[in-house]
Amino acid sequence: MKEVIQAALRAGQEIMNVYETDFDVEEKQDHSPITKADEKAHDVIVKHLEEYDPSIPVLSEEGAQVSYSKRQDWDEYWLVDPLDGTKEFVKRNGEFTVNIALIREGKPVYGVIYAPALQDLYVADAEKGAYKFTSVLDNYKDGLDALRLPAIEANNDAATVIVSRSHQSEEEENFINRISENYSSVNTLTSGSSLKLCLVAEGVADFYPRFKPTMEWDTAAGQAVVEIAGGTVHVANTDKNLTYNKEELENPSFIASRNR
Repeated sequence: MKEVIQAALRAGQEIMNVYETDFDVEEKQDHSPITKADEKAHDVIVKHLEEYDPSIPVLSEEGAQVSYSKRQDWDEYWLVDPLDGTKEFVKRNGEFTVNIALIREGKPVYGVIYAPALQDLYVADAEKGAYKFTSVLDNYKDGLDALRLPAIEANNDAATVIVSRSHQSEEEENFINRISENYSSVNTLTSGSSLKLCLVAEGVADFYPRFKPTMEWDTAAGQAVVEIAGGTVHVANTDKNLTYNKEELENPSFIASRNR
């Protein structure tokens, strides 16, 4: 756990070093933005994880593509998004994260999400539970105070739905209309990056519906946090969990729900 947290914190430092400059924004083949911060965070994380245990392969958004013919033999691997929420990073609103997950037999069993601008750290271990740590840089040397997730009790009369700050859709509106039949009131929040999944795990939000495309590295660490906190991340309109190391790395639509 300490090794992966250290990797996330060091990547966060590299990200913030770029965040505080007049950085350039380039465009990848899929037209999504990329900055030096994405690349520097990738380098730090991959180097750290490979030094920690070279027997576990690493699949990162910013790394080289690995063919399914090779990946299909992986029983265990690290799945990394070095900078999730690059659009939020470019907007300088602080809602971006470092995501590191351990995938075992298609399931995320360990996840670390670090929001360096907010100094919030979420850690989930299938054997130890899910936790949130705040003011991380101030408290890390003295020992972090852990908040066990979920931290907020569910309200059975009202629901809060968290939606993307950058990717809202008509399907989200339809979802909100549907669940409104079951609650006296439904509120919405907006947030960027995998923080949406963290807020569901924490109990700040009850649901996070996502109907626009995401990739496996976008969701793996957040799914670990939600599920280990007692919630679910199901493929939309099913009771099946999102799975990983598929031949195609794009996720189907999904709905994350908090522990109730």
